[in-house]
Amino acid sequence: MDLFKKCEQTEWIEQVKRDGIYPYFHRLESRQGPEVVMEGKKTIMIGSNNYLGLTTHPEVIEAGVAAIKEYGTGCSGSRFLNGTLREHVLLEEELADFLDKEAAVTFSTGFQSNLGIISAVAGRTDYIMCDRENHASIYDAARLSFAKMVRYNHSDMADLEEKLRSVPESAGILIVTDGVFSMGGDICKLPEIVRLARQYGARVMVDDSHGLGVLGARGRGTAEYFGLEKEVDIYMGTFSKSLASLGGYMAAERKVCEYVRHVSRPFIFSASMTPASVACARAALKILKREPERVQRLTDLSVFMRKALIKEGVPIMHEDGITPIIPIYTYTNRRTFTACKKLFERGVYVNSTVSPAVPEGQSLLRTSYMATHKEEQLSRAAHIIKEVLEEVKDIED
Repeated sequence: MDLFKKCEQTEWIEQVKRDGIYPYFHRLESRQGPEVVMEGKKTIMIGSNNYLGLTTHPEVIEAGVAAIKEYGTGCSGSRFLNGTLREHVLLEEELADFLDKEAAVTFSTGFQSNLGIISAVAGRTDYIMCDRENHASIYDAARLSFAKMVRYNHSDMADLEEKLRSVPESAGILIVTDGVFSMGGDICKLPEIVRLARQYGARVMVDDSHGLGVLGARGRGTAEYFGLEKEVDIYMGTFSKSLASLGGYMAAERKVCEYVRHVSRPFIFSASMTPASVACARAALKILKREPERVQRLTDLSVFMRKALIKEGVPIMHEDGITPIIPIYTYTNRRTFTACKKLFERGVYVNSTVSPAVPEGQSLLRTSYMATHKEEQLSRAAHIIKEVLEEVKDIED
């Protein structure tokens, strides 16, 4: 068998390209904002994770430019050796302070953060309890750790408890959950997770990639939203969303961070965040601290869009939700791809989401919002979505 034989199994990709409904790799020709220019077309962007709208903030841009001038374009090495700048240390100190943890560690990407954290703290004799709708990086991290991964049904606390009961008393347990689930936009049941963790002697890790800057009065994320900041053992998050940069982090007890720094292969053997990325993340964090009203504005717009979609007769899940992720189920791949094409042609960009990002038969349009959107833009987008969904409703695969 030729190793590359599997690479020929792309007929579905070629077919949707021939049909003119391939929805991926559209080329942006402008900054990432509420409206963008994409392949020559002015488009309402409701498919970005730029939640606080900081990717175009003058202070963030100026910080990145200044860092390149001072340090150059890269660090040319890992944090472990020659790749630690004073800026890396300052960012970690500022993050730890903001999240009220003893220490923090930064990674070069969000995906790498989960790989680096989970593979370090969990080992062969440990158990990882994983929500079925957790991000793909958590699943890959669990595999890398060699711990036994046990999946529980999405936000099903009875199922989680049943799985916890089966773990040997001699094993270490890590419960890992998204804070805000990246596809559904729903919030984890953190109070119940914390209660079960106490009962069964487990540690709790929250992937707050879509929670930082989104939830909590100060934007500190899911734990702040529930008033459980002291109960989460490890925070993980990214800089590529609310903090308008690239990279990721963990925040935890100092001893845990120090352990990860010295045993995590994804951390030790990867080049460090670029000077510009670090500086942009620091500047964005400074703005978030100074302007927590951006978080409330994001919540208000997220609620506004839900009401606008409901008014247009567009069925959505979690009608009373508050996060800036609103999935619109289209169920079949072809209907999803066709809807995306029609929306793009009419000036609205959304994300086409199909298996394996979601279960088979649960394809959806993933829409997401920024604190810098205007109500008029969202009302217009909601109406266009209604029109397009009506046009594609009879399309099957």
